[in-house]
Amino acid sequence: MSESFDATFAKLAKFREGRAWATNAMLCLLGLGLLLLTRQFVAEQGRFTIGFSGCSGWSAWLYVAAAIVVLTQPRDRATLWIVLGFAVAFRTMTLFTDPFLSTDIYRYVWDGIVQHAHISPYRYVPGDKALAFLRAPNQDVYDGINRRDYARTIYPPAAQMFYWLVTWFSPTVQAMKVAMFGCECVTVAALLALLRRMGRSPTDVLLYAWCPLLVWEIGGSGHVDAVVIALLTLALLFRHRGQAAPTGLFLGLAAMTKFYPLVLLPALWTRDGLARGLRRIGDWKMPATLAAVCVGGYAVYLSAGRLVFGFLGGYTKEEGLDSGTRFFLLDWVKGLPGLGWVPLGAYLLLCAAVLGGIAWWAWRWAAVESFLSPTVPHPAGQSARVENGAPRFVRAAMLLALAMTLLFSPHYPWYIAWLVPFLVLLPNLPLLAYVMLFFYLFTTALADPGPKMFLLNEILYGALAVVILLDRTVLRRWPLRKVFRV
Repeated sequence: MSESFDATFAKLAKFREGRAWATNAMLCLLGLGLLLLTRQFVAEQGRFTIGFSGCSGWSAWLYVAAAIVVLTQPRDRATLWIVLGFAVAFRTMTLFTDPFLSTDIYRYVWDGIVQHAHISPYRYVPGDKALAFLRAPNQDVYDGINRRDYARTIYPPAAQMFYWLVTWFSPTVQAMKVAMFGCECVTVAALLALLRRMGRSPTDVLLYAWCPLLVWEIGGSGHVDAVVIALLTLALLFRHRGQAAPTGLFLGLAAMTKFYPLVLLPALWTRDGLARGLRRIGDWKMPATLAAVCVGGYAVYLSAGRLVFGFLGGYTKEEGLDSGTRFFLLDWVKGLPGLGWVPLGAYLLLCAAVLGGIAWWAWRWAAVESFLSPTVPHPAGQSARVENGAPRFVRAAMLLALAMTLLFSPHYPWYIAWLVPFLVLLPNLPLLAYVMLFFYLFTTALADPGPKMFLLNEILYGALAVVILLDRTVLRRWPLRKVFRV
């Protein structure tokens, strides 16, 4: 009887392997659809055919369909080439167009130009007379800068070094976009290495490579978040390899490009010392390297003095971070009967408690499990505690990133781009729903600060709550539960 069952399963496996051509065919059709929508997205500039919300809505549905196909259907070697080929095609479609959803990239190029003139980018606003001699040779760049008359640059030292490097080759927007594309290539390579070490199929990288939010915000607008994501995925890769110093190096560089990756420190900080018998508290190589990167980065630009923090203070006021108007959950609570008195300080304490609780759990589990839990053999020949096919530090990092994003309720789609690599490493319905809903809603007429954006966030957070509830109840026994779960 057992032999007949073995034979049956062998035939079924062979049948499924043979059906990989059907998977490839479906992915080609879905990829072609996304390519046409990417073309339409570019064509929407200066005209209205189906609108950006039409492009984003259909793109989101096709992306979700492609994710389901690649995660559930049989695949072969050709599948990865299809995934990567279309990913390059999407970005090529947007790479050589002028950015029009955001003009931040002009500031990147300008900061690089200023540095090549041996002037600190933190010292002057772009419209200052001291920089007038740089305008004429770079008028197209200067004209595209937002806040050029009152805001110094806000970008930390690692970002400034990246801008300097790119403009050393060519001080143009197109060169900066090509550099961001190169960062995405690094991200894909790091994700492929992580998937291989986790025993997962490399085709799962589709969840990053085909994500329309990334195609629009990085391929189209060239946001520096591409650098952050590349450095972050490298930090995750070296953390998986158990190399503390490189982990701290790349996490520090990511934080010195944009500050928010610092929240992942507890998840990526190993505690191998405790596993060796409490002879030392943790592994200090990682945080020491991170601190050295941060201190060294600011030391390079210390000639600007206090101005080295740039427009950070002005940005917190402009975005309502100092008054609390930025935080949707706080506004929503204050709108409830009898709770209008809730102060910003109480909400910030709640944020600190939530992030601190997740951080404490993330920092503690490695040491505790080294004594209480068996070590699970890893596909790469190493040892690691795993959960749902991913090391626990990936889950901890994802929870920290998602919690911070939800608590601080960003108003711009590129601020959630750093969540996408976690979707690749730990596929789950809530994160997929959040990223796609955010992507779509912020292309609608609701993406307008004020009452409309409050309604947008009510829809976004309410839908996410429903998805989490369904994921934990109704879909628990559904076959796709094995794929999309936290």
